[in-house]
Amino acid sequence: MAGQEDLDWANWEYIEIITSSIKKITDFLNSFDMSCSRFATLREKLTALEQRIEYTEAWVTKGEMLT
Repeated sequence: MAGQEDLDWANWEYIEIITSSIKKITDFLNSFDMSCSRFATLREKLTALEQRIEYTEAWVTKGEMLT
């Protein structure tokens, strides 16, 4: 009977290792998703700034051509 108890204990330890690993992977993926969301927002803001800079450059250049 001791053999069965050892096997049950080994299985329990194995399940705990797998469960812990799945939790770590899930935490990492959630963190990565949040980082990607932040990068997407930052990218949108940078694109808007680039467009404003291009508009301003065109406006200044046009003004210089008129004088």
